[in-house]
Amino acid sequence: MTIQQLKYVVALDEERHFARAAEVCMVTQPGLTIQLKNLEEEIGIKIFDRNKVPLTPTVLGKEIINRARKILRETDEIRDFVINQKNLLEGELKLGIISTLSPYLIPLFISAMKTIAPKVNFVIKEANTGQLMQDVETGAIDVAIMATPTGHPNLVEHAIFKEPFVAYLNENHPMANDDFYELQPYDKPELLLLQNEYCYNAQLLDICGIKEPGKIKEQFSYDISSIETLKNLVRAKLGFAIIPALSIINEKETALFKTFKDPKPVREISFVVSDTFSKKLLLEKMSQAVWDCLPEALKKDFSYKKIKWNDSPYFINAVSKI
Repeated sequence: MTIQQLKYVVALDEERHFARAAEVCMVTQPGLTIQLKNLEEEIGIKIFDRNKVPLTPTVLGKEIINRARKILRETDEIRDFVINQKNLLEGELKLGIISTLSPYLIPLFISAMKTIAPKVNFVIKEANTGQLMQDVETGAIDVAIMATPTGHPNLVEHAIFKEPFVAYLNENHPMANDDFYELQPYDKPELLLLQNEYCYNAQLLDICGIKEPGKIKEQFSYDISSIETLKNLVRAKLGFAIIPALSIINEKETALFKTFKDPKPVREISFVVSDTFSKKLLLEKMSQAVWDCLPEALKKDFSYKKIKWNDSPYFINAVSKI
């Protein structure tokens, strides 16, 4: 027994004619007739007396039709409830975000969401890409803001914007006075990576055309875990960094931050949710809030090359060792 079969039964009771009921249900008359026959055979009861004109319900058929109407009403109520829940802009939402984006985007995002959805309580967690994917899949968090594509079959990605990478040079760098940065061979062994940020590191290696991270000079005996630390190391002339554009929005001295020539390397930033996530309206509002708070330069069209990470041998090998 299906909801569709019950709809056919109610339509037949209202129209008392197979052709008219089929038209109302937007189905062929033979199709409707077959579904009614299948239902009657399943329950072992004749719902309509086909020998009478117009079509007339049997005694038991009348009770079945009444119950069918009740079930269809309750089905409509469930549908309305689900729609209302999807459009509800209140409650708690657990939001995860990669640490290379969080310090720069979250303050802007929270400020915007206070106006758009004041009744939503955001619980925000910073984590690396692998942890965020696991947390979304298991339900530990509802939404992740991270670089995509993930390549994960059980996750749904909603792209928000493309964030260019920029080079950060120290004042003695040979290209310190140039308008754009072009990767130099002597910079490759100076490239600074972040500890445990395998997705981010994989993108940097791709930009620099480095296959094996072992070719990068190990200069330090401690873990570098933040972009702000990378910046300070560059200022101290201890390396070379490629960092996301949002990480320089609060910088006053920007002369040593160099954009790449077109096509600019970018990372795609998306909301990532499970395939069962239902709060679509809230996700739309969040996406608009992020877009609205971005610097104007990131909203303009430009030639770019999207840098992936999920198919990087470095990323695959690094994660497999965890």
